[in-house]
Amino acid sequence: MAKFVLAGRADCPYYAKAELLADYLQKNLPDFRIHKITQHPDVWEEWLKDLCKKNRWSHNKSPIIWRELLDRGGKGLLLGGYNEFLEHAQLYYGVTSSMTTELMKSIAQENLGTHIEKELEEESLKGLVNPLQVWITSASSLACYHLIPILTSGEVFGPQMEISINLFDSKHTEEKLISHKQEAEDLASPYLQSVSICTQAEEAFHGAHVIIILDDHMDKEIYSLEDCIRSRAPLCQLYGSLIEKNAHNFAKIIVGGKTFVNLKTALLMKYAPTFARNIIAVALGVEGQAKAALARKLKITPSCIKDVIIWGNISGNNYVDLRKAKVYRYESAIWGPPHYSRPVLSLLFDRDWVNREFVASLKTLTATGRQFGGMLAAHSIATTLKYWCHGSPPGEIVSLGVLSEGQFGIPKGIVFSMPVKFENGTWVVLTDLKNTEISQQVMTRMANDLIQEQLVALGELANFQPCQSDYKDLFTHLMPDDEKDLILSDGESVE
Repeated sequence: MAKFVLAGRADCPYYAKAELLADYLQKNLPDFRIHKITQHPDVWEEWLKDLCKKNRWSHNKSPIIWRELLDRGGKGLLLGGYNEFLEHAQLYYGVTSSMTTELMKSIAQENLGTHIEKELEEESLKGLVNPLQVWITSASSLACYHLIPILTSGEVFGPQMEISINLFDSKHTEEKLISHKQEAEDLASPYLQSVSICTQAEEAFHGAHVIIILDDHMDKEIYSLEDCIRSRAPLCQLYGSLIEKNAHNFAKIIVGGKTFVNLKTALLMKYAPTFARNIIAVALGVEGQAKAALARKLKITPSCIKDVIIWGNISGNNYVDLRKAKVYRYESAIWGPPHYSRPVLSLLFDRDWVNREFVASLKTLTATGRQFGGMLAAHSIATTLKYWCHGSPPGEIVSLGVLSEGQFGIPKGIVFSMPVKFENGTWVVLTDLKNTEISQQVMTRMANDLIQEQLVALGELANFQPCQSDYKDLFTHLMPDDEKDLILSDGESVE
């Protein structure tokens, strides 16, 4: 058995010529075997130098060819370069090569392209050996408890990706963190490589690929809304500096929860400016509450409702836009295939419920945080992460808190929930949507609260004065123009 090793620079024409000759010999000679190695041009010289030093060879060109003496334990016997290999083939096998220079160069470029593709593929599979580092703050919380089994299911990051979960919280929560860690390990998930605990701030977010910011604990008593807002700034400043210092260059940072979500996202962008584009706020929880309320009214499953848009402050002054909302698989006199849908507003005949109860109930939930427990927070965060990694469903609108660049007339520089889609590992604001205009009055109310929150948090404003939204005023912007009279029929004017 004759086993030869052919190694060369990926873009070397003589390697390409030797490769073609070796392939011919292997195909036609039953006892001839060839093993091929390519190296990127940038590392070839160093690789060749190390190889020759290890084997005590003298060779400085591409390709290099040696014979492995299998009957002597695989010891290598240097043959030489392309010319020596050609002479060997002619002498022992009566075979030569007549490849033209043009063909040599063409195959050399193909080899380089193939080598680069292989390197990229190997890099993408490193997650099987080097797991994705996922960090969760306030990890003793109920939301984290519900989030861990979803993250380890393989559905969020994909079945080819192993993860390591890092639970980060204060020292006094260590007992609960240990409990979470043990239960996570008990899951015996094939996608979970390890679970670790961190209670030292300076060690947080080391090598993080994904950072999930949950609601933080209030260790001291808060006497006013302004104190509550200001208390967010130091923690976000700490997190921001740690992210800048320790996180992976392309880390994804996702902010969830039920308190000051937009504000925390904006502060993290300020204190971790390198990652500003990769910091987002989860709005799917509020979107889910709206879908559930509509589903109960229509007596359908919430998953049958799509394209509900949440505008504004996710955990504050916002409104639910139903102008694009659709219902699928709705049982009525009109029926169609699975992709057939009907506008939600065309099925809501109880306008008084829509105008008052629906908006009022959602406003109450947002203001109090009730029903936004650990399960809903975990699911909305995991779903947003899944969309970020693999793309949102085609044609579906997703609500997301992102930094405004002036889209839809929203003031620049504030984190604002708006319609987006996820694709190719990023998000895109759906600025081409029709009939999504927001009146200046409603825009001012929502934006004013967000701006005031930031100013108070940064100590530039002493008192926070939230805008009061009238339910009727908000919902007039959710209705088609020809239906607004149904709301204003009592003669009251919009403020």
